[in-house]
Amino acid sequence: MWLTTVDHKKIGILYLCGAGLFFLIGGIEAILIRIQLSVPQNDFLVGSTYNQVMTMHGTTMIFLAAMPAIFALLNAVVPLQIGARDVAFPFLNALGFWLFFLGGLILNVSWFLGGAPDGGWTAYAPLSTEFLGSGMDFYILGLQVAGAGTLMGGINFLVTIINMRAPGMTFMRMPLFTWTALITSALILFAFPALTVGLFFELFDKVFGANFFNSVNGGNGVIWEHIFWIFGHPEVYILILPAFGVISEVVPTFAKKRLFGYTSMVFATVLIGFLAFMVWVHHMFTVGLGPMANSLFAIATMAIAIPTGMKIFNWMFTMWGGQVHYTTANLFAVGFIPTFVLGGVTGVMLAVPAADFQYHDSYFVVAHFHYVIVGGVVFGLLAGLFYWWPKMFGKFLNEKLGKVTFWFFFFGFHVTFFPQHFLGLMGMPRRYFTYLKGDGLATGNMISSLGAIGMAIAIILLLINIVMTTANGKKAKGDAWGFGRTLEWSIPSPAPEYNFAQTPLVKGIDPLWKAKMEGSHKVTPAEPLGDIHMPSSSILPFLMSLALTVASFGFIYADQSGTALNAGSLIFAGIGVALLFLMMLIHSLKDDHGYHIHKHEIIEAEREAE
Repeated sequence: MWLTTVDHKKIGILYLCGAGLFFLIGGIEAILIRIQLSVPQNDFLVGSTYNQVMTMHGTTMIFLAAMPAIFALLNAVVPLQIGARDVAFPFLNALGFWLFFLGGLILNVSWFLGGAPDGGWTAYAPLSTEFLGSGMDFYILGLQVAGAGTLMGGINFLVTIINMRAPGMTFMRMPLFTWTALITSALILFAFPALTVGLFFELFDKVFGANFFNSVNGGNGVIWEHIFWIFGHPEVYILILPAFGVISEVVPTFAKKRLFGYTSMVFATVLIGFLAFMVWVHHMFTVGLGPMANSLFAIATMAIAIPTGMKIFNWMFTMWGGQVHYTTANLFAVGFIPTFVLGGVTGVMLAVPAADFQYHDSYFVVAHFHYVIVGGVVFGLLAGLFYWWPKMFGKFLNEKLGKVTFWFFFFGFHVTFFPQHFLGLMGMPRRYFTYLKGDGLATGNMISSLGAIGMAIAIILLLINIVMTTANGKKAKGDAWGFGRTLEWSIPSPAPEYNFAQTPLVKGIDPLWKAKMEGSHKVTPAEPLGDIHMPSSSILPFLMSLALTVASFGFIYADQSGTALNAGSLIFAGIGVALLFLMMLIHSLKDDHGYHIHKHEIIEAEREAE
C-alpha cells in the first residue's frame, strides 16, 4: 500500500510523483507569466492576479518541485550506493514525504479559498504580514508543514550516510552523489530552522498581532530579509549540490573513465557547503548595510566560485580522452556544464555591490537565477532521472524520444532566458506585470515567450515517454547501462525490497568497476546469506500529517485580518494539534518489531532475477 509504505524506494517514487505534479503546476504558472509579458500593455493577468501567479510559480518551483525531486533521487539512490537496506529512520522518511505533500496541497488550495499568496516567493515583511490578505496565511502554514518534512528528510539522510555505509566504505570511498547528499543534508539541518523561525514570526504577526516586523510598533522588516536569506542562500546550494552529484555520476559512467580528481571534488563540495552560509547578504546589497558589510560578503561570494570552477574543470577532464556515449542522460549532463557556467558568470557580476545596485531589481537577476536553478538544477535532475530511471522502475525511457526532449528543452531554455539578460540591462524591472510600447522591450519579451513554448513541448514529450515506456518499455538488467561503477548497479533493476541479499564488502572507490576489472561482475559480500529484518508499514505518518494539516487550516481561518481572532478556528487548530500528539503517543507505545524475509525466499527471488 502506497499510503502505508516505509520502503525508501517507494517513497522515492512518491516524491517523484509529487514533484512532477507540482512541477507541472509551476510550469503552467510560468507559461501564464510569459503570455502576459509577451506583448506590451497586455491585460491577460493584471495587478493582484499577476502577483498571485508570480508568487505561486516561484514558491512552487523551489519548495514543491525542485526539493522533492532531489529527495526522490536521494531516496532512490543513496541507500543503494552505500550498501544499506533502507534509510536510518524509515517511519520518519514516510512522515517527511506526507508532510511535504500535504503542505504543498495547503499552499495550492488557496486558489479556491479566497486567493493565492501574492507577496512574492520571498514573502517580504511587513508587506506580507500587514497589507496582504489570507493568501499569505496559506503560504506561511503550507511552507511550515512542507518545511518540517524537508528537515526530517535532511536529518534522516545525514544519519543514514554517517552510520549505515557498507563495510569498507570509508568517507573517501563514497560516490560523489552520496557526498553531495551528505553536505546537502547538513545544509538542510542548519538552514531550514532559520526559515521555520521566520515563518513562526510571520504567523504571530499576521494571526496574533505580534510586532516582529511592524516598524510602527518597534519591529524591523529588514530582520525578515536576514532570516529569509540566511536560509535562502544555502537553499540554492541545497538544490544545486545534488545536481553536481548527478553530473559526477553520469559523466564518468558514459565516458567509461574514473572521475578525474575525486579527492579535490570531495573537498570542493565540502568547501561550497561551508561558504554557503557566508554569502547571504549579496541578496541585500541595496538595503543599506554599508560598504564594509557589502565588501566582505562580495569577497565571500566571489570565493565560492573557486570550488565550483574546480568541479567544471574536473568534469571536462573526465570526458577528455574518454569513450563518451551520448545517451539522453549524458546530453543533459554535458548541456548542464556551459549552461551553469553562464549562470555562474552572471552571479559573479551580481557579487559586485556597485554593479548590483544597477542590476538588482531588473530582469538581469531573473535571467541569472533561472540559469542557476533551471539551467543547473533542472538539467541535473533530468540527467539523473534518465540515468536512474531503469534502476527505479526496471525499464528504460525511450532514448530517441529522450534526445528530442533534450534538444527542445536545451534550445527552449536558452531562447527563453538568454534575452532576459539584455531586457534587464535595458531597464526592464522584475515583478512588474506590464511595460510600455515605446520601451524597446517588446522583441526580447516575445522571443522569451516563444522559448517557453519549446520548454513546454519538451515536458509534454517527457510525459509521453514515461507513459509509453511504462506500458511497453525495454526491460533493464542490474547493470542497466553496462558501464555501472557504483553499488546500485550490482543488484537487480528494480532493486528488491531488501536491496542487498548480502551486505557488500567495499574494497575501493567505484566498487563494481573494481570488481569488473578483477574479472567478476559481483561485489564480494561481507556476510553470509541469512534472514533479513525489515521495518513494518504504517498508516501513522499519513495520519500525523493529516492532523497537522487540520491544525494549519484552523490557524489560517483564525486570522480575521485585524478583527478579533476566530475562537472556533483556534479550537479546530487545537484539535489538530491534539490528534498529532495522540498519534505520536500511539507510535511511541506501539511495540512493533518489524518482520523478517527468510533465507529461502531470498534465494528464490535471486534465481528469478537471474
